[in-house]
Amino acid sequence: MAVPTFVDRVALHVVGGRGGHGVASVHREKFKPLGGPDGGNGGPGGSVVLRVDPDVTTLIDYHHSRARRAEHGGHGAGAHRNGTHGQDLVLPVPDGTVVTDPQGEVLADLVGPGTEMVVAHGGKGGLGNAALASSKRKAPGFALLGEPGDELDIHLELKVVADIGLVGFPSAGKSSLVAALSRARPKIADYPFTTLVPNLGVVRVGETTYTVADVPGLIEGASEGRGLGQDFLRHVERCAALVHVVDLASVEPGRDPLSDLDVIERELEQYGGLADRPRLVALNKVDVPDGRDMAEIMAADQDWAARIAERGWPVHVVSATSHEGLRELSFAMAKLVEDQRAMAPIVETERIVIRPATASGPDFTVKSVTVEGGQGWRVRGDKPERWIRQTDFSNDEAVGFLADRLNRLGVEERLVQLGAVEGDAVLIGDPDDAVVFDFRPSMEAGAEMLGRRGEDQRFTTTRPAAQRRREIDAAMPSRAEGETRADVARRIGVADPDAEPDDEQGSDTWENDL
Repeated sequence: MAVPTFVDRVALHVVGGRGGHGVASVHREKFKPLGGPDGGNGGPGGSVVLRVDPDVTTLIDYHHSRARRAEHGGHGAGAHRNGTHGQDLVLPVPDGTVVTDPQGEVLADLVGPGTEMVVAHGGKGGLGNAALASSKRKAPGFALLGEPGDELDIHLELKVVADIGLVGFPSAGKSSLVAALSRARPKIADYPFTTLVPNLGVVRVGETTYTVADVPGLIEGASEGRGLGQDFLRHVERCAALVHVVDLASVEPGRDPLSDLDVIERELEQYGGLADRPRLVALNKVDVPDGRDMAEIMAADQDWAARIAERGWPVHVVSATSHEGLRELSFAMAKLVEDQRAMAPIVETERIVIRPATASGPDFTVKSVTVEGGQGWRVRGDKPERWIRQTDFSNDEAVGFLADRLNRLGVEERLVQLGAVEGDAVLIGDPDDAVVFDFRPSMEAGAEMLGRRGEDQRFTTTRPAAQRRREIDAAMPSRAEGETRADVARRIGVADPDAEPDDEQGSDTWENDL
């Protein structure tokens, strides 16, 4: 299988780097028993960036390697050390690359060296427990996870950026003109459709330098897909001016220079968007005897002269082989380029960033669904789904923190308004990857409640020591004069969890309660 040397359409699957996880850590130092949380944040993941590189002329690099992923962010560490930032993945693309989504919607048109587009953002790093600490939650026993980066499919389509586009029938001598005017060496042969890819040449005339593109041969019906069709007609869109290359020595029946010119012009008109381009006509192959005769006949034809004059297109008789008339043609093309550049607005290098559209309305939506034959509720929204991705579900305190965030957002209140009852399934996130909870209304705020690090009392049974404290507290108002808390505990038949471990039994009880 032949490996193509020119590729102007590719599909890419791009993924931004995942953000690093935050870390839950406590400062430990001699003579500082209460060092406090010192867990660092995770680093953000790298982004996938498209950047216009003038040295790149094809999309061949992405023809066989279509999946690209940026670097992940580093995880946080103790002692307030944040994770490293993931390195961006920069993909060089040719000037004139159009970026579209799978549905064909144009996301960006990259024109101008250095123009950048961020197609896949890296995920944000998770917060460490030092960043989560507050006046009420002084020593969090959890940290947030890093978020995944953007993941999407894009299509890249190259539209060659050239100042002059050479158009005409196959074998009209377009590639020969490019070779004669510049140092480019395209493939040249005596059969149709020799050129299968656009060829670019750089021409310098006086103080003007411009590029010439040889568009592969067009035939009647090209705008409808015949021949190479629209695969290469789109390359003409970028050209500032067009030159009709007409074959004076064609021996095909039914063809003549005027009809060839009309056919190509009709195809350009049907393709659309090219009516404002200035044009020249180059009558090529005058070095061939039949071509010389045809040029003289056309010069004497009043009808031909009138039709060309009506369009206002300058005509040049040239030969790519003997270089006859090429100097005049190159200066005429330079004049067109200078005029177009003088009228064109200044294009500044820009950085394009794809961001999801901000939706107006509530932060979340709740809909009733059926889950395994029972009642359920689906919660969708950017904030709830993002918080789900940040939560470490192996840590009860982190789950409690998530519950508090959802409660403050109003999710629980909305569920109650819609008729949710305890035990209903609540699904948060995409239907294919949703997290399911059992609804428990009117839960107390859990993150501010005292407890062991990494635990949330709402997700565990009542601890025996806490139960005994409540029983003793309830009996304290009825204590006799001089009766201590320990006496009350003995009177009601429970051990005081706050008593000093004076004996072996008390010591065991005290240690177990802790």
